[in-house]
Amino acid sequence: MTGYYDIVLGLIPVSFIGGTAALTTVADMATSTAIPVAAVLAVLLIGHAMFVNAPVDVVAEESDPAPSSTSTAAPPQAD
Repeated sequence: MTGYYDIVLGLIPVSFIGGTAALTTVADMATSTAIPVAAVLAVLLIGHAMFVNAPVDVVAEESDPAPSSTSTAAPPQAD
């Protein structure tokens, strides 16, 4: 199953290649200018994946027993 982060990883090189090609042909921009402009799109994709839709750890509440408030272990000895 393809997830969000797989799609983002696929779109990073597509944004470089496709963005550069589109800017050089459609916008008649120089290649030395089109590459950094297309790189901004890749940076935006990475930033969205890292900060807007950040990966989170899924905590399984059912499998982990609830921690008890009382402990049967002896307190540590500080000598």
